[in-house]
Amino acid sequence: VGLQDLTPSELRQAAAGDWAAVAALLTAATLPLDGAREHLDHFVVAERNGHIVGCAGIEPYGDAALLRSVAVAASERGQGTGQQLVAASLARATDAGMTRVVLRTTSADRFFARLGFERISPDAAPDAVKASSQFNGVCSATAITMQRTLLAR
Repeated sequence: VGLQDLTPSELRQAAAGDWAAVAALLTAATLPLDGAREHLDHFVVAERNGHIVGCAGIEPYGDAALLRSVAVAASERGQGTGQQLVAASLARATDAGMTRVVLRTTSADRFFARLGFERISPDAAPDAVKASSQFNGVCSATAITMQRTLLAR
């Protein structure tokens, strides 16, 4: 199959019926499920040929958001799906009036740096975000904390 034969992924807001597919993606990527289902209405999914092949979520905390659960099926990696999911999540956060997005990662810091995120001390994250499950035992203590400032539209 050549690139010209691939159908582009379509992004859409996640629906309640997407949970099983999202959970499978997160599990395959060894990402935590804790809190994801509760924030599924803030997730974006990438769909190809009727199958969910990627996801990303935001957890809103006042004027800040936690970007979480960015996962792409192994068959889709390297095709820009992850970048599209992050861009859509950042656009949604901007539209909701958020001014910065924070994330924690143990393995994708170079990917997020290419998308404009900068490393910060975990202590520099907004207090409301630090109250999230990602900062309280769900993510490894060795996770890297990163932040991106959003520009108002």
